[in-house]
Amino acid sequence: MTTHFLTLELDLLPFPGELQRLILAELRRYGEPLRWAVTQVDADRGKVQIEAVVTTATELLLPNTPIVSI
Repeated sequence: MTTHFLTLELDLLPFPGELQRLILAELRRYGEPLRWAVTQVDADRGKVQIEAVVTTATELLLPNTPIVSI
């Protein structure tokens, strides 16, 4: 099992429940989320920045996604 740190930028949704579902769905594309947090909100651009830790069964390299193994 490998642990990865991710930083994602997603669209800001108007309802917190929708945003949480979007965040979890996106994180599951990269592995099993252990923890995540909204670290920045840009209301002018309609974007949120998410930092997360996910685990995968093997090493994972994803294009255009900053991932740092811990």
